[in-house]
Amino acid sequence: MKIKYILFLGMFFLASPIFAQRVVQAWAGGADQNAFSFGYTFQYVNSSYKILKKPDWRTPYYDQGTNRNVTDSLNSITSPGTAGFALGFLARYSITDNFEVRLTPTLVFADRTMSYQYRTQDLAPDKNQVVSTTQAEFPLELKLKSNRLGNFRAYVLGGVKYAYGIGNQSKTNEADLAPLERKLKNVPNFSSYVAGFGCDIYLEYFKLSPEIKLSNSFGSVLYPENHPYASPLEKLYLHTIVFSLIFE
Repeated sequence: MKIKYILFLGMFFLASPIFAQRVVQAWAGGADQNAFSFGYTFQYVNSSYKILKKPDWRTPYYDQGTNRNVTDSLNSITSPGTAGFALGFLARYSITDNFEVRLTPTLVFADRTMSYQYRTQDLAPDKNQVVSTTQAEFPLELKLKSNRLGNFRAYVLGGVKYAYGIGNQSKTNEADLAPLERKLKNVPNFSSYVAGFGCDIYLEYFKLSPEIKLSNSFGSVLYPENHPYASPLEKLYLHTIVFSLIFE
């Protein structure tokens, strides 16, 4: 019995390194074997505003050009979430096996919506103002990873990003437009903080990382103007939820 027991232990310890190598083999093209690696990302984006209203936000809008109210008093201003998408590039640098820094420049195509509802429809109908945006974003993020378990590991991340507007400002001169025909605008450039979580899945030829991130702008993104849709607002903070698929 002792000989069988010794033989069993010997076979177990000889097999353990082989088994470990099979579990943590360098799949994903050895993406984690190098300090630097690159990839790309596809993102689903859902954007909405956190709204800060002026104390007199319900007051009907008075048009000085026609000397009359052009809207009734407001009942509500809301911002429903609006879908968009983004395409990006990943550059990653590993500081340790569990800690890395990454840059993911991204081109974002997303709309943002504001909904205005009035007490009556006698002067102006309820309005959905859509702010159509195209912007380049430059997130710089720190990623903290768990130890690898087979071909899987989880992570959390945080960082900041800078957004540069490309097509979010109206090209039309709105000075001559009627108040109800004017558009709500955002400032072209702003910064946000980012936090999220995800997991790395090691496939045979690449690493796939599903990820969810939240971001909120540091300051207001409202472009202040005097018309029925901007005047009731004190500040707008952009809130974004992003679901990403990262291929590395």
